[in-house]
Amino acid sequence: MHDIEKLFRRYDSDGLEMIIKAYSIAAEALKDLKRSNGVAFIEHPVAVASIVCDEIGLSAECVAAVFLHEATRFFPDTDIIASGFGKDVYTIVDGLNKISTINPKDTRLEAENYKRLIVSYSADPRVTVIKIADRLEVMRSLDIFPKPSRERKILETMMLYIPLAHQLGLYNIKSEMEDIYFRHAEPEQYRAITNKLKSTEKDREKLMTQFIEPLKQKLIDDGISYKLKVRTKTALSIYKKMQKQKVPFEGVFDVFAIRFIIDCEEDRETEHALCWKVFSYVTEEYESDTKRLRDWISNPKPNGYESLHITVKNKEGSSLEVQIRTKRMDDMAESGLASHWSYKGIRHEATLDKWLTAVRRALESPLGSENDPMAAYYEDDILELPSKDIFVFTPTGELRKLPAGSTVLDFAFEIHTNLGIKCTGGRVNGKAVRINEKLKTGDIVDIMSGKNQKPSSDWLNFVVTNKARNKIRQKLSEAEFQKAADGKELLGRRLKNWKMELDDETLANILKKLQYKTINAFYAAIGEEILDVSDVKNLINEIQQGSNEQGQNDAEKRSRSTVQENGSDDILVIDAKNVRGLDYRMARCCNPVFGDDVFGFVTRTEGIKIHRMSCPNAARLMDMYPYRIQKVKWSDSPSSGNFQTGLRIVTALEPSVINEVMDIVNSFRASIRMFNVVENDRQGTYDITMKIAVPSNLELDKVTSQIRNLKNVVKISRM
Repeated sequence: MHDIEKLFRRYDSDGLEMIIKAYSIAAEALKDLKRSNGVAFIEHPVAVASIVCDEIGLSAECVAAVFLHEATRFFPDTDIIASGFGKDVYTIVDGLNKISTINPKDTRLEAENYKRLIVSYSADPRVTVIKIADRLEVMRSLDIFPKPSRERKILETMMLYIPLAHQLGLYNIKSEMEDIYFRHAEPEQYRAITNKLKSTEKDREKLMTQFIEPLKQKLIDDGISYKLKVRTKTALSIYKKMQKQKVPFEGVFDVFAIRFIIDCEEDRETEHALCWKVFSYVTEEYESDTKRLRDWISNPKPNGYESLHITVKNKEGSSLEVQIRTKRMDDMAESGLASHWSYKGIRHEATLDKWLTAVRRALESPLGSENDPMAAYYEDDILELPSKDIFVFTPTGELRKLPAGSTVLDFAFEIHTNLGIKCTGGRVNGKAVRINEKLKTGDIVDIMSGKNQKPSSDWLNFVVTNKARNKIRQKLSEAEFQKAADGKELLGRRLKNWKMELDDETLANILKKLQYKTINAFYAAIGEEILDVSDVKNLINEIQQGSNEQGQNDAEKRSRSTVQENGSDDILVIDAKNVRGLDYRMARCCNPVFGDDVFGFVTRTEGIKIHRMSCPNAARLMDMYPYRIQKVKWSDSPSSGNFQTGLRIVTALEPSVINEVMDIVNSFRASIRMFNVVENDRQGTYDITMKIAVPSNLELDKVTSQIRNLKNVVKISRM
């Protein structure tokens, strides 16, 4: 049992009594229910109620409604009115229960339709805010759900709840949900940015200390009580800026802002006067950019946001964003005007009524439209969250995930191979389309088929999924099999007469030279007498002679690269007077390459280990051993040595792609040190792992970019 009095002690005795009664009903009703990880289900409403109370600041009626909603959702016979709860609680619970009956497959995740349903079910706007709190708790607990359920919840959050939280001014909740989404969608990018933020935290604190120093005495003389804090952008916001501006982390200049929070009585005239006084001190001391001035004190945003924003330059010429607000304004900015719903019975304050009207208008208007009350105040576009997948639905509402760019034909093969083979077109959202029509998230797709339909080689020009490609090739290849068998038997006979052997590597080179996509096509050409076996004999001799010469050259290259990554000229350890004599080496867990964003970790016995910022171990090392983290940077230019790194490549089950990958590596200043291929029949893919030696990450980027552009490559990543 939970200590409800301690959890919700901010409320008065009447409110607390109502919450305890609601909790008792829920605890009894839900006592036998468990969450996906085996924990009692009652933990979910308790966590949601805590968010509603502490992080948003809603009334005791709202907290009670959270418990009663979960109880009545599973046990509809529970009589709320008979139990002594008022009409307000009943209205909120009824709205939450109706919203919970909305299954995303019923709305196909069309955010605007979903919002219309929420509005129609929300007689009280607080219902929507509670629903957002519920989703925040779900995102915080995302790891307990099975993968399919997790993916669905991430998609719902991306399409609906993040934009809704933005429209309603619940910025803290919006930012946290974005952060959780980003951590699951782009884990390596997330690690790299959060580790960078950790490693530069002391630099930001130093900048803040230097910034306030010349202002301290003036503020003390005026008796202004304040608190300073650094507000850092979310990892996702930084990532989007990096992508939009095409700059590295260091190129994002507004990673953080310095925030003044003035402690004063809640009188608007006094608050405004103090904010402008602090503003004048800041702009007297530092050069300001008037074009970046944002005055949301004189003209607050419709959601109640009040603050002064200005960008200034410090003595070193660095640009700093400064925000000036009072404690009341900061509370409102962190949690939205919802935090000012009074649990003491005050319900008709003008600002609250205005905000409730804005909530209603926001829910009824498309995000960012002319009717959206926040439209004029969006400084940046709503984040287009990175995603390499789309989510579409069958007519019965079953959710299917496909790669971006997938077509009706891809979807048909995803449902069933036979349906894909016979596919003649489809209906997308009720409209008839061709088989090469591209799909987008939220589409409802109904496949049309014909018994006389047969695959065409043209289909390979527009399908993108591995399954579709492999099945189409398989069907197209069936006619070749007999001819290929004849050709293989003929070539084998001739090779035996010539006392020659055809190994796999030579065969792959022949396929490349003659531009045959498959071995079957090669043998079929021999069987059909399109290709003369005498020409094949000449090619075998030519290739095998060339391989012997190449082998000698490779041996010479290996002898010249024995130093590899241990060359001490490749890296410079800065600010390390006491450890300058130590050796350093590249960490095997992430295999840094010259030019990567890196940091050093001082080990006990092996000198300094160099790690990439995106290393999976980086966050743990920074948290547990901050005193052993060493700033490092690369020298101005790499030496002649090479750095080994690993690549993992997932490709379609096409033999020629192996040679294509090897050819790309060999066409750059890179050499293969290990190459392994595992055939995954179930997925219809090759899983290729290899180690290559490169002089810098610039050369590595060239290699990975070229491999990624190969037609049959599904995914490539560093190990």
